[in-house]
Amino acid sequence: MPKKLFIKTYGCQMNAYDSDRMADILIPLGYELTDTPDAADLVILNTCHIREKAAEKVYSDLGRIRDLKRDRGPAGADMMVAVAGCVAQAEGDEILRRAPVVNMVFGPQAYHRLPEMLARAQGFNARGGREKLVGMDFSAAEKFDTLPEDHQAPGVAAFLSIQEGCDKFCTYCVVPYTRGAEYSRPVPPVLAEARRLVAQGVREITLLGQNVNAYHGNAGKGETCSLGQLIRRLAEIDGLARIRYTTSYPGEVDDDLICAHAEVPQLMPYLHLPVQSGSDRILDVMNRRHTAEFYLRLAERIRAAQPDIALSSDFIVGFPGETDAEFEATLDLVRNVGFASAFSFKFSPRPGTPAATMDGQIPERIKSGRLAALQALLDTQRFAFNESCVGRELPVLFEKPGRHAGQIIGRSPYLQPVFAEGGADMIGQIIRTQIIGTGSNSLHGNVNSHTKVAAE
Repeated sequence: MPKKLFIKTYGCQMNAYDSDRMADILIPLGYELTDTPDAADLVILNTCHIREKAAEKVYSDLGRIRDLKRDRGPAGADMMVAVAGCVAQAEGDEILRRAPVVNMVFGPQAYHRLPEMLARAQGFNARGGREKLVGMDFSAAEKFDTLPEDHQAPGVAAFLSIQEGCDKFCTYCVVPYTRGAEYSRPVPPVLAEARRLVAQGVREITLLGQNVNAYHGNAGKGETCSLGQLIRRLAEIDGLARIRYTTSYPGEVDDDLICAHAEVPQLMPYLHLPVQSGSDRILDVMNRRHTAEFYLRLAERIRAAQPDIALSSDFIVGFPGETDAEFEATLDLVRNVGFASAFSFKFSPRPGTPAATMDGQIPERIKSGRLAALQALLDTQRFAFNESCVGRELPVLFEKPGRHAGQIIGRSPYLQPVFAEGGADMIGQIIRTQIIGTGSNSLHGNVNSHTKVAAE
């Protein structure tokens, strides 16, 4: 009888990719995925450390799992509990101290050792107790080299990790400490994984990296490959209709990548390009290595190459020392650029980062007010962009059934969810869809007939 595996994924797309690969490793060991921890033999919490109180959310979940294991009585004795990801990397042995229910703690570059760690954790030590394991490798190359090749695609759209880690050391960010130094996967295994995904029916691939456009993978014969060059190679794969990438660093956007947006039809006209602030002084204290003017000119260059592109971004308000005038500079930048979508957050001090102990910490009341003002402006721009799509006929890749009978959900080229009436036979097809309305975060479309299937 198969053992039950429950994985809860927190945070970013990279964690979603990692969770899928953990399943790839464990399924050959006799596990099958379940969508609840209630009867699970192995529970993995794949954690994210970006947001405030991230660790406390994990401990809260661990408390519920402890109670669940206790309530199962003797049947719960063999349940194994693991904490993975960036909170695991940051907290390490502290997790075992605070949450004795945990058997294994391992960082995002150690999960390829899961079979070995699980075998050890399931055994008993000389004192008759189970061994507690902590794995904190910083070896992205070894991880990718040893992951199984028979990765099962989750649907018609899939993530593909090509770059990991960060060398930028933004003063608010924990990624360099939890994911390690920048590493780019070599080109051949990236292309091979993409081909395997397409062979399983994947039509759209999103390339992942902490600084994905810093990609410089080994192409062989002493040559390296940039992200723009990699996109061109991926576009040659028959059946791969759409390519996306995230997350980008403004200073790493080069001419070749901009040209790819103009010249590669499979590359979707959507770019998530975090700026964080419109104040040059705040950007400098953040160690972002770009100015507001640089970002504005970069947006102009990208739009000159691909006029149809939709820009998205990230913003942090209330960074230590941020004045009212510096916050207004962020609002000015938003007005000047015009974003189709964006993520915005109040500054939250992450332990171990320089910004956590900087002078000039902003009171919560002021941060909340600034966030509300920024989000109101961003919402206005998002609503306007969505409204501009009404009346257009957009190619939509339909991915899955909706919550209602006869409903199907897809994605526009600009990453917006699109709801339409249709059946499961439309899944995996790119269909030209008349946009007839908008929701708060989505579009509503009308597909008259399957004769309108796009040739992409």
